[in-house]
Amino acid sequence: MQLSRRRTLALMGAGAAATTLPLGPGSGIAAAAEDDPYEPLLARAAGQLTGGEVDPDDPDVAAALAALDQQAAGWWQALDRSAGRTALWSDLAPASDPGMFGQSYTRLRTLATAWATPGTSLTDDGTVRDALLDALRFLRTTGYNDARAESGNWWFWEIGAPRALLDTCVLLRAHLPAADLSAYLKTVAKFVPNADRRTNSPTLAETGANRADKAVIVALRGLLAGDPDVVALARDGLSDVRDSGKNSLFQYVTSGDGFYEDGSFVQHSSVAYTGTYGGVLLGSAGQLIALLADSQWSVTDPAVKVLYEAVERSFVPVLLDGVMMDALRGRAVSRERARDHTDGAATASFVLQLADGAPQSYAAGWRSTVKGWILRNKDTPYLRLVGLPALTRAKALLADTAVRPAERLTGHYAFADMDRVVHRRPGWSCALSLSSKRIAAYEAGNGENLHGWYTGDGMTYLYDGDDLDAFGDDFWPTVNPYRLPGTTVDTRERADLGTGAGTGTFRPKNAVAGGAVLDSRYGAAAMELIADGSTLRAKKAWFLLDNAVVALGAGITASDGRTIETVVENRNLHADGAPRLTVDDRPQPGEQGWSARLTDAHWAHLEGTGGYVFPAGGPLRVLREERTGTWRSLNTGADTGGSTTPVTRRYATLWFDHGPSPESASYAYVLLPGATAAATAAWSRSTPVRVLTNTATVQAVESPRLGLRAAHFWAAGSVEGLRADGPGTVLVRRRDDGISVAVSDPGRTGTTLSVELPFPVRRVVRADDTVSVTPGRRPVVTVRVAGSRGHTHTVDLV
Repeated sequence: MQLSRRRTLALMGAGAAATTLPLGPGSGIAAAAEDDPYEPLLARAAGQLTGGEVDPDDPDVAAALAALDQQAAGWWQALDRSAGRTALWSDLAPASDPGMFGQSYTRLRTLATAWATPGTSLTDDGTVRDALLDALRFLRTTGYNDARAESGNWWFWEIGAPRALLDTCVLLRAHLPAADLSAYLKTVAKFVPNADRRTNSPTLAETGANRADKAVIVALRGLLAGDPDVVALARDGLSDVRDSGKNSLFQYVTSGDGFYEDGSFVQHSSVAYTGTYGGVLLGSAGQLIALLADSQWSVTDPAVKVLYEAVERSFVPVLLDGVMMDALRGRAVSRERARDHTDGAATASFVLQLADGAPQSYAAGWRSTVKGWILRNKDTPYLRLVGLPALTRAKALLADTAVRPAERLTGHYAFADMDRVVHRRPGWSCALSLSSKRIAAYEAGNGENLHGWYTGDGMTYLYDGDDLDAFGDDFWPTVNPYRLPGTTVDTRERADLGTGAGTGTFRPKNAVAGGAVLDSRYGAAAMELIADGSTLRAKKAWFLLDNAVVALGAGITASDGRTIETVVENRNLHADGAPRLTVDDRPQPGEQGWSARLTDAHWAHLEGTGGYVFPAGGPLRVLREERTGTWRSLNTGADTGGSTTPVTRRYATLWFDHGPSPESASYAYVLLPGATAAATAAWSRSTPVRVLTNTATVQAVESPRLGLRAAHFWAAGSVEGLRADGPGTVLVRRRDDGISVAVSDPGRTGTTLSVELPFPVRRVVRADDTVSVTPGRRPVVTVRVAGSRGHTHTVDLV
């Protein structure tokens, strides 16, 4: 399995340092350091690459060894060792190009890993070793050296090439001539002198994952050079000692890149990136913490607890049984070799790596969580996705009977600082990908994410706990990119994104994106759609409850003469799926290519997925189709480009056709994940959740059984006695033991928001310090929303 550049780099950080050299007190590192403080840590770094001592008779280990051997042996056979070569591999020519020498170093690292790992066909082979030493000299002469200036993608010069080069040097260190090592370290020192600044743009401070990556590179350079000051520079880079902690990885930010206190993670200033850059930060920072533990350079910054807290706040809510939700992976969704399960497995590995050096108060819970992920995921088993270092650690975890696997997480998570919403129930989960003038609708560039046009326009990811591969099974190259679930789109033809050098983002002009969470269980969210390159405008809202997601749209208006559609579902049925589709008790045809316009549909059911209810009736459009595409059509990146091999998947699509240039059109539908056809029909008849109103002023629903009323006010308005004096999201739940209220201002435009409740209140039980209450027959809850960045304010009343 060939991995992307950043995932290959990141997985190298998920090594088994604790397996080869224990990290706790008394590990022997301090004693060894009296004679040589560097070699024990270099041995540890080598163990992070190879996994240390493994049992080749273990079937999982044998499979991982075979996978490593197969890839390494293939590259070994293809390696050009001739005297007049211009590249190490014919497909990576010329070696002077940064993309080509960057990928060449990555392959050399794989060869060196196979050479250094017992049990492969290349293990301790002197011919392989000598060829590796010669190949390193060739790349220095031809491509990566200190006499050159950066060109092309900076990443290859400052992260990709130096990291793979130094990893290879760590593995070959006993055989590297001193002059060669000195030359390589000189080159790396030029392009990565520290973790603090972008070398090709010295005024640009490194942040997030890039800073973490560079800190590891600087540490390896310092250890290989035997330079204590350089190793200290790497450690201090994590905390940003140079700039007094301004860009520390161990802090909560309130804007820009990094971890937010609400669990959000942003990279590239405006992209929700927990699933890729966030994972890389976790992996690289965790690797460096493990690498330097019990040495004179140990990471002792007390603020490191922010990284520990991020595991539960930022990562656990967006991993479903080890699958990373695509709403958090940015342009990486277009990478064939780094899918949701691959990124999820890498993140799980990073969590276990961090657990080896973290306080037990954190680590115990993490191990329990990861064990649950591994045991539940049968679709994309973790043990088949990771290499030997992570596998070694996972096998030890699975064998530890003292660690009980945690149950699947439930709850509602509103990540206000990155315009994402995650709703989790025992059998299913739902993620909303929103965008605003603060958070990008998509990122594309360097040939990646060519069809990401609508991924941030309210795309609704419905995850079935029994089918974890709905989005990882060739979804992106085969789905109709104009019909992503949950989106309202102008059907105009779009040009490919990001075909030029560099990456860029698109941020729409709307202010409202986000919502509120009540009792950590229920949520409401809204997004104003201001379409890119179109006059299309819409007010969209979602209400997320125990067994249902209610989606409302109002004010859908456009004047370009093109058809506007709202997509209810576009379900990946995999290569040969043929589940029954029932509409209003009538089974629909099952052949591919069938479509229909149902004028007054009230409910539909897709076997194996769940039910769909249409409170306002049809017309509903439905389609069964087989779609064929290639990963290359989504990604032509130098080192992440997809294959041209066609793949075919079947889809069941349900959508509303609003016609050309609609004026104030609307829609309403309910997702009932996992429901049977009978339960869906019963739900449609009994309407346990009522749509109270669906206008461009207020969108609201009510669940009498839950005692819950939820509304998004686009302006001052009222609905059945619930009144707001301005825009905001409101949830109110009234039970026998009291009343709970949640309020937010996802548009971030207000100073205060006053909400009048439709029933009496005697007193306040608990309130956030931003909330004041005037009790009485018509009580008023007043919230200071200014400066709260769309976060939820709560109060409990009786």
